[in-house]
Amino acid sequence: MAPPQGQMRPGRQLAVLGFIFVVLYLLVFFSGGASGGWKDRLEPRLGLDLIGGTRLTLEATNTVDGKPPTAENLEEARQIIESRVNAYGVAEAEVVTEGNRNIVISLPGENRDLTDVGSAAELRFRKVLKATDGSGAAAAPAPSPSASAAPSGSAKPSGSASPKPSGSASPKPSASAKVTASPSAGGQGGMALAPSASATPTPSAPASAAPSPSASAAPVPQSIEQQRKAVEQKVGAAAWAAASGLQAPADPAQAAAFKPFGTLSPQEIAVLPVEMQFNVPTITCAQLDKRPAGSINDPKQKAVACESGAKYLLDVAKVEGTDVKNASAQLDQTSAWVVSLTFKGDGQEKWTALTREAFNNEGQACDQTALGQDGKCRVAVVLDNEIVSSPEIQGVLTGDSQITGSFDNKSANALASQLRYGALPVTFEPQESQNVTATLGDSHLRAGLLAAGIGMLLVIIYSFFYYRLLGSVIFLSLVLSALLVFGALVVLGRSIGFTLTLAGIAGMIVSLGVAADSFVIYFERLKDEIREGRSPRSAVPRAWIRARRTIISANAITLMSAVVLYIVSVGAVKGFAFALGLATVLDLVVVFLFRHPIMTMFARTRAFLSPRVSGLGRALPARSAEPGTARNPRVKEA
Repeated sequence: MAPPQGQMRPGRQLAVLGFIFVVLYLLVFFSGGASGGWKDRLEPRLGLDLIGGTRLTLEATNTVDGKPPTAENLEEARQIIESRVNAYGVAEAEVVTEGNRNIVISLPGENRDLTDVGSAAELRFRKVLKATDGSGAAAAPAPSPSASAAPSGSAKPSGSASPKPSGSASPKPSASAKVTASPSAGGQGGMALAPSASATPTPSAPASAAPSPSASAAPVPQSIEQQRKAVEQKVGAAAWAAASGLQAPADPAQAAAFKPFGTLSPQEIAVLPVEMQFNVPTITCAQLDKRPAGSINDPKQKAVACESGAKYLLDVAKVEGTDVKNASAQLDQTSAWVVSLTFKGDGQEKWTALTREAFNNEGQACDQTALGQDGKCRVAVVLDNEIVSSPEIQGVLTGDSQITGSFDNKSANALASQLRYGALPVTFEPQESQNVTATLGDSHLRAGLLAAGIGMLLVIIYSFFYYRLLGSVIFLSLVLSALLVFGALVVLGRSIGFTLTLAGIAGMIVSLGVAADSFVIYFERLKDEIREGRSPRSAVPRAWIRARRTIISANAITLMSAVVLYIVSVGAVKGFAFALGLATVLDLVVVFLFRHPIMTMFARTRAFLSPRVSGLGRALPARSAEPGTARNPRVKEA
């Protein structure tokens, strides 16, 4: 038998639904990120196709022979860039390949800075072999390294790699700061920051190897040889011959002979031999720092890079970014932001070997100009073309390390994100960055909302015509579902960065169709129960029990489809799947907390028993036409 009416207390379900609404809209109006007037707080986060945004095109530029990267490398780069964009906050970013060498990034919102997402983020650990002045000053030699020379002139956070502190705090880098950790029985040691001021080496400095072609990647699709010939013609044969004959940094008094090199662009500087980049005094850090991304990405070749105005000749990379297992932003014991580096098994061995080699200055590879204040070699932490820091090795390091510096939360997390997602297999240069207007999307939105409004109006008209009083249940349920979905969109936009796009709107419209189907299932089941001989009041709980299974099954299938689509899709399709799943879940909330309780309340009214008012006109007369007919036996459900 149907449960007695007293067992159903619809007021409780409606009270729970009211509580959900109150909590949701309190979050809408007063949660973190809510600002401005009431109207501003009710605005969801809209996507690129609705409000415009930034579109950036990246082109692969690292190939020497002019050939585009392989399809596998381009797809791998697309996935890494997509991960970096999503790491800025969950938003409906679209990262797609275009042609055989371009990647196009579309991100909602005006004035978005996407310049870093295509950077190579290639981490290298290189010994500092020599140091010289990189300012281009020719009046007087630069001062010799001094512990009191404070790093300056860099807007980026600079820092040092150090072992994780085990007992004492690691201070921020300064001229005299040291990251101290005395070598223990296990061989763990520490690093001290070396001064960043440079010195002009004396003529007795050890001669470098003869100039050899640099392995720096070409910034344009030409061979290295062709570009060097073009540079040679530009600077002149005399200047080129003088630069090729240098075995050590030229005396500043001879800078006039190398003046043509000061007119070269960063792209032209990148193709010069490594020794020439270091030895020519008119090649400055201003030029070197602006070289194209990937100019010194070959780990098997020496490189030249700058730190705070000092120009360093760097050894081959003994430890690479691929040897780093993980990178994370953390607060150290002094509440300063650091980036913690964890090495892989073989990477830890390489790191230990490099610190041992630097600590002992094996083969006297490090020139006097490159040694720290304690006479030990320094190891430069090189990220792309820039030196993050160049600490002096104070011992053999056998554990994890940290990059410390004047980081804040944002910069530390940005660096950790780049290192965590790895180095790009190809190097990209920004080709086109533009703001996309929402004119086309706005017209599509208006047409879509108009079509959806007309369709929903027809559904409501038909519901009232066919179901009469029950049509009001359909109308109120759809309104409540829409309010829940809208509030959820506003809250999710602030909390996880979800953006509403045209595809998302389409997903919600589809979910409303699924919700309308559940009404038909319930109401037709109710009519069947009445035709079987039950009273309308007793038929309501019985019809709910039977229809509930079908409604849950239908919504579960829709929800599973949305989850699968969300997992395997990208871009706009992912937004469609998310919106469809969200609306489906909220529709189930309305089904259980509003539709069933309100039907139970309607069943207790006189209007519900009227064939003309309730919409059960075809079922109720069939029951009352044969008053003497015995009621059908109630079959137990399986």
